[in-house]
Amino acid sequence: MVTQSQAPAQQNYDRQHSMEHIQKQKEIDNWLPITSARNAKWWYSTFHNVTAMVGAGVLGLPYAMSELGWGPGVAILVLSWVITLYTLWQMVEMHEMVPGRRFDRYHELGQYAFGEKLGLYIVVPQQLVVEVGVNIVYMVTGGKSLQKFHKLVCSTCKPLKTTYFIMIFSSVHFVLSHLPNFNSISGVSLAAAVMSLSYSTIAWVASADKGVVPDVKYSYKSSTTAGKVFDFFSALGDVAFAYAGHNVVLEIQATIPSTPEKPSKGPMWRGVIVAYIIVALCYFPVALVGYWIFGNSVQDNILMSLEKPTWLIAMANMFVVVHVIGSYQIYAMPVFDMLETVLVKKLHFKPSWMLRFITRNVYVAFTMFVAITFPFFGGLLSFFGGFAFAPTTYYLPCIMWLAIYKPKRFSLSWWANWFCIVVGVLLMVLSPIGGLRQIILQAKTYTFYS
Repeated sequence: MVTQSQAPAQQNYDRQHSMEHIQKQKEIDNWLPITSARNAKWWYSTFHNVTAMVGAGVLGLPYAMSELGWGPGVAILVLSWVITLYTLWQMVEMHEMVPGRRFDRYHELGQYAFGEKLGLYIVVPQQLVVEVGVNIVYMVTGGKSLQKFHKLVCSTCKPLKTTYFIMIFSSVHFVLSHLPNFNSISGVSLAAAVMSLSYSTIAWVASADKGVVPDVKYSYKSSTTAGKVFDFFSALGDVAFAYAGHNVVLEIQATIPSTPEKPSKGPMWRGVIVAYIIVALCYFPVALVGYWIFGNSVQDNILMSLEKPTWLIAMANMFVVVHVIGSYQIYAMPVFDMLETVLVKKLHFKPSWMLRFITRNVYVAFTMFVAITFPFFGGLLSFFGGFAFAPTTYYLPCIMWLAIYKPKRFSLSWWANWFCIVVGVLLMVLSPIGGLRQIILQAKTYTFYS
């Protein structure tokens, strides 16, 4: 039985306890990577999005074209550009659709759309597969580009294993991974965005300068119908991988300041438009010129098909290395945020430098180990591209839009969203089949840690 004199004391205690809890949560949010800094400018959005999107995937586009053919290839490239720009616009719009609240993370938006538990179960596994998958593929890309650079600048040197180059590449991340948040990696991201535009330009200009190779063939690589179909599926995954910046878009937008008068979607969308123009300038010339010059003899990384001029191709490979360093960090930051959130909020570890040091080093070591063990560049692209990139990029934003805004049946918005959902589901189902087949074929001749 609580007496009247005890009641105010109890209320004061509850209020104080609640204030302490709110203060503690605020301190944790100020420590976590995504919510610790909200002073980004609109152009941060541009180069973060360019770095996130124009990655290793652009170098695989001529190879994807060789598996798709001219007509389907151009159609799928253009369609993907339009669909992913539309779904990215949806993500930017949904970031602050509830007044006074910001969905700073992809899974928070998923929880609002599908419910607390279901939202987590739907979004988090897919987002982790994408982000960890990209980091593993970028470890492989960085290592192989370093190896190609070494081979070009020192042709008489003793060749080293790919494993060693992946380890050299990963050593940079054991240092850079300790930058606390998105704003602190903006310099790295800007350098990466410039590099992506540079090596894309080098790839298509050097191809055009080389001229169409003798006896060029634009027929499909495989002679069997089954081979052609599987290659087509695999190429769909390569294209899906190339358009995969959505997994970090809410996290990038979270760094932009916002007020009721000036919401963050304004500067974010401006940055996205500029980023998508740069994406088009990188993707379409590389894909079309690369395929036109080499036909179906093009390799799964266009720079591997180019040998001369040696200094230019060596430089392009070094640009790739710099770019994937920045891109790795962009995709790793939301993973660090998830890991640190679980450790601090669920397992009640104290937010500290040591906790961050151990967590991030373990993660970098894990991605390095997997990359060294399975460096199948082409197969990995299409497998991950279809399996997880298609849902999070092509149709999950549309499903959330339908669930939250409930557009009128058979309206333009309703049709547009269902069209994206159908395309995305087809991508998700078909492309991993081709990617898995490629991995199996490459694994037959692969020696571990070679």
